[in-house]
Amino acid sequence: MSLQHQGNTQEKPAPNPQASVGGTIIDKDGNEITITEEMIQQACEQLEKSRVELAKKD
Repeated sequence: MSLQHQGNTQEKPAPNPQASVGGTIIDKDGNEITITEEMIQQACEQLEKSRVELAKKD
């Protein structure tokens, strides 16, 4: 029997965009805000849009 493939057919649960990804940020008032998957996705989308807009200026 191989350790690499044990026939695990259980499906993984759908990702929860509001679930914590293991970190927090501190806002201007000192409150901890949990970083979520959705926050990371939004930041990546904004970064991609800014790079596209910058490329159009060249």
